[in-house]
Amino acid sequence: MHLSKRITTLTGGGSDGWDVFNRARAMIAAGTAVTELTIGEHDIRTAAPILQDMHASAMGGHTGYASVPGTAALRDTVARRIAARTGVPTTRDNVMITPGGQAALFAAHAAVCDPGDTALYLDPYYATYPGTIRGVSALPRAVRTRAEDAFQPRAGDIAEHAPGARSLLINSPNNPTGVVYSRATLEGIARVCADHDLWLISDEVYDTQVWEGEHISPRALPGMAERTLVVGSMSKSHAMTGSRCGWIVGPAEVVAHLINLATHTTYGVPGFIQDASRDALARGPAFEEEIAAPFRRRRALARRLLAGQNAVRLVPAQGAMYLMLDIRATGLSGDGFANALLDAHHIAVMPGESFGQAAAGHIRVAMTIEDTAFQSALRTVIEFAQRHAKAA
Repeated sequence: MHLSKRITTLTGGGSDGWDVFNRARAMIAAGTAVTELTIGEHDIRTAAPILQDMHASAMGGHTGYASVPGTAALRDTVARRIAARTGVPTTRDNVMITPGGQAALFAAHAAVCDPGDTALYLDPYYATYPGTIRGVSALPRAVRTRAEDAFQPRAGDIAEHAPGARSLLINSPNNPTGVVYSRATLEGIARVCADHDLWLISDEVYDTQVWEGEHISPRALPGMAERTLVVGSMSKSHAMTGSRCGWIVGPAEVVAHLINLATHTTYGVPGFIQDASRDALARGPAFEEEIAAPFRRRRALARRLLAGQNAVRLVPAQGAMYLMLDIRATGLSGDGFANALLDAHHIAVMPGESFGQAAAGHIRVAMTIEDTAFQSALRTVIEFAQRHAKAA
């Protein structure tokens, strides 16, 4: 008996990028205390009023099959939010609700890529991107960004890889780098998409976590609404990671086909979760800022700690809940640094190489533990790097 190549080659035959994380979790399971600065999981839990709304909806009977494209109330709420934030007219016909952002990424690529098509994505990248593309039997092709450009993509580099490709996946604010793409960067990306007839898939799950600059959805740029699919989620903006509620926004014709896909795959999102998500979105920007505030605060703490030394350099942390740290002065790779740090101090960070080769010699630190513990762990990371930099 044989398994499909689609499933057996999902990670490309190599590591899936989670080796250090898995090592840390194994240490914890064995009874070792580990400070985890690895995944984008809020240290606060989903707010009590959202859980109360979820409970009330479930107890009220919304536990059966929900509408596959999403409830009309949630689709309308998402559409109003998108229209208000971007200025692009958006209705429920442009919105499909999905079981989280990851399912939306899969569905978006399924919508625009046939088997064997080339799908572009930017390196560094969130660890699931190439596997998601392989999952729809497309061929992932990375376009490297550069540390010297603060990982802002160059339109020319994308254009070099664009001939024959079908789609381009971008993510701003960016995981893992924390970079927010500038208007000039996005306008360059839009030109390449138009010139090479690419679909643009824009992962915007961190759009409420912007510390410098502004978040610009490329769907709002001239001529881009008809060729852009936007992925959004409740996970990061409302600390609802486990609720698995996200969406795709795009042309109505695409959404109609995506509804057919959902009918044959996920069959929608539980109604009581959709009701709680609708009520959470109705709480507005002030509530979203409250959820984002710990990361804004920890970013400021980190910048003060990192000032005045050269062993660790901070990539401009303009958004999202992560810091990308350049540790090349230590002479170690990101993998080597992360594993040695875990062994010596029981602090777990993600190696830059988990997110592609463009981030080699970097580590990603998630700002997802309480302030005092975060400062203590970051001081240890800096001191560890300084010792290795002196020896290098």
